[in-house]
Amino acid sequence: MAARTGAQYIAGLRDDRSIWVNGSRVTDVTDYPGFAGSLQGLAGYFDWQHTHAIECLSDGENISHQIPRCLEDLSRRHVGLERLARYSAGMLGRTPDYVNVTFAGFAGQPSIWKQEGNEGGYENLVAFQREAAEGDLALTHTIIHPIVDKRTRDYEGENRSLALNKVDETAESIVVSGARILATLGPFADELTVYPGHPIPKDQPELALAFSVPMNTPGLKVICRDHYGVDRDEFDLPFSSRFDEQDAFIVFDDVEIPKHRVFCDGLPGVYNSVMGRGWTGNIMQQTSIRAQVKLEFAYELATRMAVATGQNERPDIAQMLGELWSYAELTRSAVYTAESQAFDYGDGVWFCDERPFVALRPTMPGWMVRANEILKLIGSHNLLATPAAADFDDEELKPILDKYLKAADGMNAKDRSRLFRTAWDFVGSALGGRTELYERFYLASSARMYGVAHAVAQRDREWEAVPTFWSQADR
Repeated sequence: MAARTGAQYIAGLRDDRSIWVNGSRVTDVTDYPGFAGSLQGLAGYFDWQHTHAIECLSDGENISHQIPRCLEDLSRRHVGLERLARYSAGMLGRTPDYVNVTFAGFAGQPSIWKQEGNEGGYENLVAFQREAAEGDLALTHTIIHPIVDKRTRDYEGENRSLALNKVDETAESIVVSGARILATLGPFADELTVYPGHPIPKDQPELALAFSVPMNTPGLKVICRDHYGVDRDEFDLPFSSRFDEQDAFIVFDDVEIPKHRVFCDGLPGVYNSVMGRGWTGNIMQQTSIRAQVKLEFAYELATRMAVATGQNERPDIAQMLGELWSYAELTRSAVYTAESQAFDYGDGVWFCDERPFVALRPTMPGWMVRANEILKLIGSHNLLATPAAADFDDEELKPILDKYLKAADGMNAKDRSRLFRTAWDFVGSALGGRTELYERFYLASSARMYGVAHAVAQRDREWEAVPTFWSQADR
């Protein structure tokens, strides 16, 4: 099997997985009414790759599985990733291509994964990456340990007691217990992957784990937040009706991981090295392209609202629109620069230059939040004066709505309502609020990543402009 259709994807989810929503266990996610819209939305993603096969598929597989070996490969991948992001206007942050790109990058770097005698772990990883590509699996991941008390170090005291760790071993498997957060796409994935996130202490090898397991593995519990998907006409809520990708808390209750699915077992040196070379240059191509698509959509949405209300020529509105466009263009420029300066990171694998992404990573969350604020400021009360699709089907209401809720420049009331309802679902609905929080933190907090950016800048080169300037002045 190569790239799947939406129907094939849905069929693959029918298993006895342990999904919990609002206090009840869901054993068949395809039969749970609350998930219906989201599943159809994700099925649409799989169909989309066939509709746009020239861009999204390579040798019959989703382009995100490609291990880039040259600049041309990265350019080809860019085209496919951008087309995939346009399916949801960038609102789906964890479509399968996110983890696909990560594992393609892992598989291309044997010198990292083979350290400390981990040749077998690397072979398992390569085999799994091929399985995911050939089966077009939907992968989720969870890489962060839950933290109870911020006053205590991550791997000490009560915090340490909750961390996912190896507790036993058999001839055929390792046994793990603990918890991890936050598996976006959890109920809707085929496989759950665990791989390095934050560095772990060298004296706690039982924490150094990387593996993958099917979502229906015994002992794996997927505890969902409130589901924000709603059974509504796409006219009314175009994102909430299809694109709640669902976040979940994962508990491992003595879960057996087959050894052929283990990529790292008790090797802190390997575990702590994985994110240190190439991960940012690899995965940030995918995330930044998605962000660019989303910001461009937000700019167009805001512009259309301004035109609909006759405000597009007001200086204050034009300033906000220009600000929003600038965020999209700066993102595009960062991606272009990173790709054009890509290089071989070792092992013959090519990733983007990380420096533009190191700058973008802490800055982007602020842009996303500001984009939502601009949409609210331009939309103002109009975001709430939005009749539903059914209102326009009512013979008594329709002529009233057509008279009193039309827009400027000849836009009719129904089109105006759809525009502002789309904007509200983008920024103000339950899903819009969740997505804003997601954008703030899904690649770590801005404060932390600005610190990383400073550290990278200090390693990048010697900074001697100030004393050089003084020396020139003295002469």
